[in-house]
Amino acid sequence: MQYRTMPAHKDKLSILGYGCMRFPTTTEGNIDREKSTQMLQAAIDRGVNYFDTAWNYHQEESEVFLGEFLKDGLRDKVKIATKMPDWLIKEPAEMDVYFNKQLEKLQTDHIDYYLLHGLDNKPWQKIHNLGILDWLTKAKQSGKIGYAGFSFHDSFKVFHNIIDAYEWDFCQIQLNYLDIAYQAGLRGMRYAASKGIGIVVMEPLRGGFLADPLPDVVQAVWNKSREQRTAVDRALRFLWNYPQIQVVLSGMSTLVQVQENIQIADTVQAQSLTTHELNLYPQARKAIRSRKANPCTGCGYCQPCLSNVAISNVFSFYNQSKIFDSKDQTASMYMHSCPEDQRADKCTNCGACLPKCPQHIDIPTELKKVAGYFTTHEVTS
Repeated sequence: MQYRTMPAHKDKLSILGYGCMRFPTTTEGNIDREKSTQMLQAAIDRGVNYFDTAWNYHQEESEVFLGEFLKDGLRDKVKIATKMPDWLIKEPAEMDVYFNKQLEKLQTDHIDYYLLHGLDNKPWQKIHNLGILDWLTKAKQSGKIGYAGFSFHDSFKVFHNIIDAYEWDFCQIQLNYLDIAYQAGLRGMRYAASKGIGIVVMEPLRGGFLADPLPDVVQAVWNKSREQRTAVDRALRFLWNYPQIQVVLSGMSTLVQVQENIQIADTVQAQSLTTHELNLYPQARKAIRSRKANPCTGCGYCQPCLSNVAISNVFSFYNQSKIFDSKDQTASMYMHSCPEDQRADKCTNCGACLPKCPQHIDIPTELKKVAGYFTTHEVTS
C-alpha cells in the first residue's frame, strides 16, 4: 500500500480509502455483515487505514457496523472519518447531541477526521449561521475530533468561499477523469492544495459508470494505449497521478473489488502516467460526451425555472443514462434524488428558459422526452 502525507498535520494515510456506503446487503436490505467483515479485514490486512462513513449511510447502520468491527483491537490501526448530519441540525445544541450519538455508534471517544456533510450554498449558510466554525474549533481543542473538513457538492465559487472561511485541515470533493470541471473540479483541488489543505476524493468511478463495461466508443480510445489496464485502473490512476491528492475513496461492495483496488494502490505513483496515456483521457472524455442525448453543459443559465423544474439536474440524469446505457440504475437515482416537484414532468412549456440557454436547446421539448423516458420506469427500493 502506498501512503501520502496530509500537508497540515503530517498524518500518513493510505492512498486508497474505504468508502463505507456501499457494503454488500442481504435480500432484506441490511448490511451483509459476514461479507462486509471479510472485506474490511482484507483492507486492513493490506494496509488501508482510512475509513469513511456517515450518519445516513445504509439507513444509519454504517457507523454502527464499522464501530462494532473496529472495537476489538482494530480502532488504533485506522483513521475514522465521519460526517455531521448538518441537514438535521436546527439549533446549536444539536451539534453536540448528534456528534455524541456518532461517538456511541462508532464506539470511540474521538473522530480522527470529521466533516460537514455534502455542503452546497444553502446548508453551508445555515450551519455557518448556527456557529459551526466555533464548534469545530472547540471540538478540536478538546480532542474529540482530530481534523476538520467538509464534503462538497456545488459550484467552484461556493467552494472557494467555504475554503476561505476557515482553517480547514482537509476537504472531500467529487472528482474523476470525466468530471474535471464539475463542482469544485481540478480547479478547486488545486486551490485547496495551494492553501495547504488535504484532498480526499470521492466518486472516482462516478458511481461505477467508469468501470467495465465501458461504451464501445470509449473502449476504442483506451485500446490505443500501450499499457493494458482495466477501466478501474485507468480511473484510479488518473487521480493518483496528482500528488496533491492524498486519499481516493472507493465504495467497494465485493471482496474482488477490494482486492483489485488494493493491487492498483500497492504500486501506483504520482506523476507516473506517460504523455501518451495522459493524452488519451481527453479523448475518452470526448467519446463519453459524444453519447449525450442533448448538449446541456450544466451551466445553470436556464435557472430558476418558473415551474421549479431542476432543468440542469434533470438533463444530467438523462444524459448519464444515455451515455452509459444505464436506464434502470439512473432512473432509480433520478426518482430517489430529484424531488417530485422538480422533475421533468412539471414543465408547463412556458418557454421562459429558451432565450437563456447558450446551447440553444429546445428545453421544453427535451423535458417532455425526459418525463416520458423516466416515468415509464418502475422504481425499485
